[in-house]
Amino acid sequence: MAKKQKKAEGRQVNLQKASVRQQISYTNLLDKKDLEDIRNRMNEFDKQREILIKLGRDVIKLSKQIIYCSHRNELEEAERLSKEIKRLVEEENKIVEANPKLIYSGSFKVDVQEYVEAMCYFEFVKNKRIPSHKELKVGGEHYLLGLCDLTGELTRNAVNSGINADYKQILLIKELVSEIYGELLKFDFGNGDLRKKFDGIKYELKKIEDLVLELKLKDRV
Repeated sequence: MAKKQKKAEGRQVNLQKASVRQQISYTNLLDKKDLEDIRNRMNEFDKQREILIKLGRDVIKLSKQIIYCSHRNELEEAERLSKEIKRLVEEENKIVEANPKLIYSGSFKVDVQEYVEAMCYFEFVKNKRIPSHKELKVGGEHYLLGLCDLTGELTRNAVNSGINADYKQILLIKELVSEIYGELLKFDFGNGDLRKKFDGIKYELKKIEDLVLELKLKDRV
């Protein structure tokens, strides 16, 4: 009887030990530290994205102000705003360099092309030139998107120049928009945003060409 009891007790102890070993092994099934690292990285990414979105709102706001001032020939104010917007874009670039996935996020893509449009238009009004993407410190695709949008502001300038009888300005704008269109024709844009914006340039060019034709018929140019 005593032997049977001892055997039973021995089996019970062994089962308890096995249970403990099993519990210990279960605690090591998942690398919780690894998941914590992933969670921290994701939280930091979300934090940086929110900062980027806020900066983007300010960039878009300043872009509109720069274009408005440039149309009104308030170049000193446009110059002041351009310094401020460049500082914000530099902050954005630092965030994007640390988080490359954000480069083509919707908010960043939109505000950078607005920035390109504004700075290109300001430089055209002030110095009769278009800055390069390297000067503006932006990516190639973002630059091209902004360049396409620029043609709309140039058309508006041409119309205002017609009202003010500045016919040389109209001819200059016609040449510039035609040159932009001709250079972008060399690209293969596929069916994305760039294709849609590029297709819009020919309509802007036609508006300017129609304006020039009208002026020629009136012997103004």
